[in-house]
Amino acid sequence: MAEQSAAIDVAHPPEILLRVFNPVLRRALRTPLGGRIAEFMLVEFTGRKTGRRFSVPVSAHHLDGDLYVVLEAQWKYNFRDGADAQVYHRGRKTALHGTLITEHAAVVDIVHRLSGAYGPKKAQRTMGMKFRDDRVPTVAEWEEAVPRLKIAAIRLVPKA
Repeated sequence: MAEQSAAIDVAHPPEILLRVFNPVLRRALRTPLGGRIAEFMLVEFTGRKTGRRFSVPVSAHHLDGDLYVVLEAQWKYNFRDGADAQVYHRGRKTALHGTLITEHAAVVDIVHRLSGAYGPKKAQRTMGMKFRDDRVPTVAEWEEAVPRLKIAAIRLVPKA
């Protein structure tokens, strides 16, 4: 009997597409045109260890009035102890403070609620995930996927 694939897996666009698309998105999000690209935001921050500046286009997730990044990428650790960021979203630049959320139950709650609000097609596209059954995953499926895929969230709030 064939082993069944995981209910949730990472599904990013091909690297070549990202190399072409990301610079265009970085530039567009910094302009008034960025106001028309509400699904994305540009997060600029300084690396914790290197001091290098990063500029990362990501999907913008809204939940309970806050702005989130959902990711498994390693750059999330720059927000481990909280970090300031410039965020270009909906045509505006805002100084925000990001906090990394890795606590299992909190991340499961965030990704489950977002995927439920989006529906399966939009959730897969905006969260960079693939759902095996093309439906919104259950809480139990997210509970399994979050540690396996090292999914975390960054909550972005106005800088104090």
